[in-house]
Amino acid sequence: MLDEYPELERTSPELAGVLRAFLDRVAGRTQLRLLLCGSAARSMQALQEERAPLFGRFDLRLQVHPFEPWEAALLLPGLSPADQALVYGRLGGMPLYLSWWDPALDVRENLGRLACHPAAPLLGEGDLVLATEAEPGELPGAVLHTIAAGQTRHSEIKNWVGTEPTRTLDRLINLRLVERLVPVTEDPARSRRRLYRIADNFLAFHLGLLSRHRAEIDRGLGESILGVLLDSLDDHLGRPWEDTVLRYVRRECAAGFLTRDVVAIGPWWTSQGQDEIDLLGLSGRARRPSLMGEVKWSRRVDALRLVHDLRRKVMAAGGDPDSVRYLVAARERVDNAGSDTAVVTARDVFSPPPT
Repeated sequence: MLDEYPELERTSPELAGVLRAFLDRVAGRTQLRLLLCGSAARSMQALQEERAPLFGRFDLRLQVHPFEPWEAALLLPGLSPADQALVYGRLGGMPLYLSWWDPALDVRENLGRLACHPAAPLLGEGDLVLATEAEPGELPGAVLHTIAAGQTRHSEIKNWVGTEPTRTLDRLINLRLVERLVPVTEDPARSRRRLYRIADNFLAFHLGLLSRHRAEIDRGLGESILGVLLDSLDDHLGRPWEDTVLRYVRRECAAGFLTRDVVAIGPWWTSQGQDEIDLLGLSGRARRPSLMGEVKWSRRVDALRLVHDLRRKVMAAGGDPDSVRYLVAARERVDNAGSDTAVVTARDVFSPPPT
């Protein structure tokens, strides 16, 4: 096994050719297997391209993904589920980043230690991710910053970067840095109602909050900027919490819970944007709405009010208000939930699945 293979090839450019010659020479005469690993997804993909020396010699391609929420919780012992949701929404599921969080310190102390001085680990790691995968001096870096700034439609991104971004967006999606969203009721290949967002929680935090203060943190203003970051967290963490709950709901539906015969789960919105549904599940060949959910970053919500609003929206999405199961999610507590309403809190999301 050759770990961090792109680094080996950078110092020994002939390595890929040597491996190819060796594999050709011993073909059919050995049981040796080579496992090439690397954290730079763009470089690892380049190994498999047509003009690369090792093209056609890979029989397994496996992308290792960050931890799911309930897996990440194992690296955050001692934290309450609500605090685990806060850390996961900021750092995502990368084990290295999660290991940096000190459960013995509060949020302010951790954020100050990890982000608010010139040598802070989160600042340096964000720069490293962009340099490795996005090349900030080129179009990918500009597209990522544009999306993080709230320009999420294709036309908005095109206007901001000043050129056609389609190929760059496709590449960033392939690298799992950007996610393309369409209403769950529509065909992704045909829908023109596309939105883009930063897929990785850590990168979204770095680009959305930290990068705008980076220059002043480097000049020594980190301590005074810390208060602004703390005040901005609740606004920032709403979107990551929606995605976290969606991951949990997919897990539960795959196991046969919540609703049956689910074929798709995702957000939904109208073309004019008057109605939005955080989570809409479709079931059966007819893809009928069977599950509708409202996800709030609030610590406590009233399910009765939220379900009343969902019943109005379900008809716009082509469903029957009386045949849909409703779901309401909050960080700690959901009040006034009826028998037709599933309740989800951080305790549910960050608990291991039943065996």
